[in-house]
Amino acid sequence: MFLRRPLLSVILAEIVACVAFIALAMLGAIHASHPRLDANSLNCDAPRANLQVRTPVPAATLLQGRQPDRKLSLRRISLGQKDEWQPSLFLPIQFRDPKELGVGKLLVASRGLGDPNFTETVILLVHYDKKSVVGLILNRRSAVPISRIFNLKGAKDRMDPVYIGGPVDPSVVFALMRSPVALKKAVNIFGQVYLISDKGMFERTLASRPDSGVFHVYLGYAGWTPDQLRNEVKLGAWYIFPAKTDAVFNSDPVALWLQMIQQTEFESAQVEPSSVISGPPGRL
Repeated sequence: MFLRRPLLSVILAEIVACVAFIALAMLGAIHASHPRLDANSLNCDAPRANLQVRTPVPAATLLQGRQPDRKLSLRRISLGQKDEWQPSLFLPIQFRDPKELGVGKLLVASRGLGDPNFTETVILLVHYDKKSVVGLILNRRSAVPISRIFNLKGAKDRMDPVYIGGPVDPSVVFALMRSPVALKKAVNIFGQVYLISDKGMFERTLASRPDSGVFHVYLGYAGWTPDQLRNEVKLGAWYIFPAKTDAVFNSDPVALWLQMIQQTEFESAQVEPSSVISGPPGRL
């Protein structure tokens, strides 16, 4: 007995949806089973947190009380003769073309990405070549201050928190620094943003007492092979954005992912002129 065409179309659509869901769910297993990068593959003299820890910090406490904020911050902007509501952090989207991957790009986890290591994350790619890809998670700020992690003169009394850069080798320390002048022994990622992975440079930078708004410290990192990351992008696990300083040094990192994922939805939806909100701020 043959199925009617409308019913057959519905069944086929459900099958396709199920396959896509299973593919995204399997990414968690891919992340767990794929051999991760070793810090030595970066060819850098990265400082090690476990060599200079002042007091033991249980891993479970690093993210304690840091749940993503579900509120979307909006701002009103003027576009010609009409006003529209937009996310407070605006970046053009490059969507899901693996060819756009490279140093200085942001990965924004899709809503369907189920791997707990990367759920609701925003990642800055800081290393990309034929053998390996390295990124730092920007929006997992811990509750532990720098002064508690490093027994260094420059770290004394610093209350700005460290960030969890990724699930790979949390004893490895990196820093991102915004500087209008070139930094020696640091890698320029984009614009005025530099990656510090050299131990001596890290200590000298701390000693200079940089402002917490332009200097972030990360424990661990995220790592892939290029093929692995490209496949994840093709499966719809990540959106690709061009990097912007305001995203890297965001004053509200727990809300960063929601702001950016909402942008993908703003871009996808066409707002009709009649549906534009024109009331004053705070009256949604």
